[in-house]
Amino acid sequence: MNLRDLSELRRRLNPAKRNPSVICGCYVDHIGNLITSFQLAVATLNEQENERYMTIFRKVLSGQIGQSLMPIAFPSEADDILLRARDTALADEAVLQDIFTRLISGIRAEHPDMQSVEDAQNAENWLILMLHDDVDVRKRDVNEEIDYENSDRAFSYVLCAVCPVKQEKPALRYVPADGVFHERIPEWLAGNPELGFLFPLYEGGAADVNTMLFFSRNSSNAHEAFLKAAFNVEAEMPASEQTDNFQALLAQALGTECSLDVVQEMHETVSGLIEEQQKDKDAEPLMLSKQDVARVLADAGVSEEKTEAFQKGFDATFGAGAVLPAVNIVTPKQFKVDLPSVSIKVDPKQADLLETRVIDGRSYLLIPIEGDIAVNGQPVFATK
Repeated sequence: MNLRDLSELRRRLNPAKRNPSVICGCYVDHIGNLITSFQLAVATLNEQENERYMTIFRKVLSGQIGQSLMPIAFPSEADDILLRARDTALADEAVLQDIFTRLISGIRAEHPDMQSVEDAQNAENWLILMLHDDVDVRKRDVNEEIDYENSDRAFSYVLCAVCPVKQEKPALRYVPADGVFHERIPEWLAGNPELGFLFPLYEGGAADVNTMLFFSRNSSNAHEAFLKAAFNVEAEMPASEQTDNFQALLAQALGTECSLDVVQEMHETVSGLIEEQQKDKDAEPLMLSKQDVARVLADAGVSEEKTEAFQKGFDATFGAGAVLPAVNIVTPKQFKVDLPSVSIKVDPKQADLLETRVIDGRSYLLIPIEGDIAVNGQPVFATK
């Protein structure tokens, strides 16, 4: 799924357009007991309410694919519940309740019963929201103009958001009629979605009914327990874990060849590939295989022995044939050097100014001085 497709879906969730006609939802307490379920006709919502709901749904489609948005294999031939929900436009009550039951079981798997009264008092309730929508697929010609004559297909999908609902703290509120402050009863307020999903995935102008696009507000949380309990599918390795594992693998496989120069070269090369890919809004997010990374390492001067060790380790760590989002290998806009006692942030475009050198048997990190120096805002001068 590319940037243009995501942007198109987000634009449809504009309250002024009122594209989705119905919002379905249920509200459960912290141990999974159903408090209420409901259907809301979008046409009956006032502008502010509609904006609140659409903001929640838009957040499920926010972030980068490969980080907060992860494609998850969902074999529809084994379990077609989401396919039936899409095809019935959430109008089949039995299908809708089946989905809600599964989602509640997923929430309970991640948030088991509280162990104390204090835990229960501070626990969150949960709001589950779903909508259905149909999008006309717009083909574009070589001039990037919409080709209306050949745009005759539709993409039908369901979008789900799971939001924590927290109770406000007790407070005093002003009552104008009395001219004094009275205690306000704490209300339960829905927060931003913790997780959610788009089904099916929009891929190459068509629906991929064997894949869902799963959203996690925290990219380091893959919600394994939720996905297993709700849909019996396996979560992808979280973005932060992919990054940590890749860095550990690189250090282990390359050993002393994992130098500053090699890391600088890899960061510059991969960042350039990411930037080039992002210029084309119709392009899929850049994914790198072990062979892709090995070529970058070889170009950076890493020996054949070490690049082969890296590729073997890649298979053992991520699986044979695995590919990783390039944004989980390098962070294009960041180049940070950490030492035991200091951290240095460098403009990635100036990272080649950094140099390591051994002087009189001691290792140094050298940074050429170009321009003024300031320490905590205080201008200083280099000593001779």
